[in-house]
Amino acid sequence: MRIQTQITFLMLTALAPAYAQDGGETPITRNPLPDPVVKGSLMVEIADVARLPHSKTLLPAAEDVNPAGYSRVSFVRDAPDGRRFANDQRGFIWIIEDGAARARYLDTRETLPFTLYNRLESGLIGFSFHPEFANNGLFYTVHLEHIDGNPSTPDFIPPGFAPSDVSHHNVISEWRASDPAADRFEGTRRELLRVAHVTTNASHPFGWVGFNPTAQPGDEDYGLLFTSGSDLGFSNGGGPNSENPTATQRLDSVITAILRIDPRSPSESGGDKGLGDYTIPPSNPWADDDDPDTLGEIYAYGFRNAHRLSWDLDDGTMFVGDIGMNHIEEVNIVHKGGNYGWMAREGYWENGKWRGANGELNELYSLPADVLDGTTPDDYLYPVAIYDHDEGNAITGVFTYHGSIDALQGKALFGDVRLGRLFAADLNAIKAADDGIPQTVAPIEEVQLFVVDANGIRENVEFMQLVERALGSQPGRADLHLSRSADGEIFLTSRQDGMIRMLVP
Repeated sequence: MRIQTQITFLMLTALAPAYAQDGGETPITRNPLPDPVVKGSLMVEIADVARLPHSKTLLPAAEDVNPAGYSRVSFVRDAPDGRRFANDQRGFIWIIEDGAARARYLDTRETLPFTLYNRLESGLIGFSFHPEFANNGLFYTVHLEHIDGNPSTPDFIPPGFAPSDVSHHNVISEWRASDPAADRFEGTRRELLRVAHVTTNASHPFGWVGFNPTAQPGDEDYGLLFTSGSDLGFSNGGGPNSENPTATQRLDSVITAILRIDPRSPSESGGDKGLGDYTIPPSNPWADDDDPDTLGEIYAYGFRNAHRLSWDLDDGTMFVGDIGMNHIEEVNIVHKGGNYGWMAREGYWENGKWRGANGELNELYSLPADVLDGTTPDDYLYPVAIYDHDEGNAITGVFTYHGSIDALQGKALFGDVRLGRLFAADLNAIKAADDGIPQTVAPIEEVQLFVVDANGIRENVEFMQLVERALGSQPGRADLHLSRSADGEIFLTSRQDGMIRMLVP
């Protein structure tokens, strides 16, 4: 039985002593995983693919978190028609070809005038192509807006808040190209969903939209658009509305939820309308439960910031990397209808804030032994691999490897956004850890990177070093993100230096 929407924070607090008695009263406030993640035997070359054009003059400096002006690349996408695209969060999508940005495909600066650019995860954050893009010309974007003078009304404001509390808007759009094969977009835009932020900072916006690449016509997922799952700043987004457990663990809210929608308007599909101008897939877990307190858009929930989704290209297993709070970074396998625990859980611990007014976000409490070993299942699904903040601070997307590097076959790759470390875990071990036993997690190792210069000289490097060299200065954070090509290769990008790099044989 899942925790239901109508359970209040006071009721949850009243339940906490049972865990405290069995699981121990002493909180963990540092280093919950004493064993370090070490460099293993995996050594992989990393090579430059392209650098997006410098765009320093395109935005006022006061609006731009990166005053050096290098393109803020967060995604590399291969479209169904075979072309390769990358975004600059300043509002552009570029076509990448022969080691260069060949054409600026989309420029949103005039179309989306209220876009906010002054945070790293802001601007034109993400994009993705419909699986039938070559024929229908459809692709999708997610961006963040400020509200100064903004005339738009959100489709959703978190429960318990009013329009006067709104600080930012998260917006998902559908674009229809009149000529899908053109090098520059011309066509129309339709807004699918506009969700309100009510925390002071625009922390953890919707950062991802996309499709299951393994779904074929006739499959349940085919043509359905997924979003990332996020607390929308309710963990540490600043202001009086942050650090609020009552905003999480709800089924009447998009907070912490991965959404799965049919992007077609109900006027086209004839189906049930969602919060915005899209259709609720009838196969969603809460689509037909006849409960007005559940949202039919929700596919799974309980994530703090699952800002990248991916699928194993062999068997369709769905993965996220969920960014933790003070301690634990998680690799999760996503199951339809699953509750992944935030803010009640971080890793396989109870988070102190869930205990009530005396608990803190930086506290972890051990679960009872019979819950940890799976003897007594609780209401949550747990990660299949983890690392703590002695090793990194924010996990980036998880991708199973399907490319041409022999050493990476059978591996799942993920990285740390801030430090730029690249990690790997055995894919079979990760899937075996999806066993209903919270304490079962797969071991991970750090991948060693090297570059080869024009003279064939090999040098071991850290990703952070490459970013520093490209910038000619120390950025303070690597800002690493991973993407995957249609043929299974892995791109590494940074929002600091505008470079697209790739792991190569």
